[in-house]
Amino acid sequence: MTAESVPDAGPDPGPCAGPRVLRWRPGRPVDVPLHLSALRRGGSDPTFAAAGGVVWRATRTPEGPATLRVVAVPADGEVEAAAWGPGADWALAGVPDLLGAADTDADDFRPLPEHPVLVEAWRRHRHWRLPRSRAVFECLSASALEQVVSTREAFASWRWLVRRYGEPAPGPANLFVPPTPEQWRRIPSWAWLQAGVELRRRRVTIAAAPCAAALERTLDVAPAVADRALRSLPGVGVWTSAEVRARAHGHADAFSFGDLHVPGEVSFALTGRVLDDAGCAEAIECYRGHRYRVQRLVMLSGSRRPRTAPRMALPTHTPSRTTPGWRGQRGAAR
Repeated sequence: MTAESVPDAGPDPGPCAGPRVLRWRPGRPVDVPLHLSALRRGGSDPTFAAAGGVVWRATRTPEGPATLRVVAVPADGEVEAAAWGPGADWALAGVPDLLGAADTDADDFRPLPEHPVLVEAWRRHRHWRLPRSRAVFECLSASALEQVVSTREAFASWRWLVRRYGEPAPGPANLFVPPTPEQWRRIPSWAWLQAGVELRRRRVTIAAAPCAAALERTLDVAPAVADRALRSLPGVGVWTSAEVRARAHGHADAFSFGDLHVPGEVSFALTGRVLDDAGCAEAIECYRGHRYRVQRLVMLSGSRRPRTAPRMALPTHTPSRTTPGWRGQRGAAR
């Protein structure tokens, strides 16, 4: 599959002007909101907005903050991207990867006939590819907040911290750029607690911040090497490494083992039974190399296991290890 990138002409307009523009021809239909939905941290994510097929994303690049606007132009077979800020060129250079151009293994994926949910999901989303954001520390800081709590709690914490300690993103979208690694380190303990983040989770981001540059270099190594590098950090286990690699690296095999829901959802979709991590691992072993692809396709299919209990209410207390309502996690790292 070939793709063409057509940058705009003229000199760099500078960080306060803009935007820089890119037109990319992917050689396949691209549903931009679908491709980028996995990068959104809840409906009120201050770094992300989507409406009418247009996606806005604010991110912190090696060259500075940037805001990216991406929309498909089906009549021309192209995707149009515009970017603002010092990191505009870096963000535009990453648009093909962001929309799955690096996911070259997708053409080798074949769902088995005995898994009709997966067969139908792949038929409906045949042109979907894994995004690769190239923002490793940014993804790690968000994923750390999602350890051991519900996604609603984690998304609320992310929203509060980014709005308070990030900065307004360049461009017209009124988004926020996440804090720098040093800014994450300087967040006072009372602010973490006000955001609903106890010591265990905030330590993950604080410990990773000095290694942020090294974490970005994991984009250039094999998946197993990147996994080992991520899991060498305090508080980062199988689940957190997979969450980061699936989004930042675009690793098609980064299945969310250790998740409270994912193994049960995937195993039910494929086998009709709700299985634990070990049972799910056995059920999807035939898809090794594509296990995260299977996970994501099951989620996109809308298939869900039956619910047997009401949704748990969010806590109203200040979180701590000693508070009775705090939900802990077995093991030292997730």
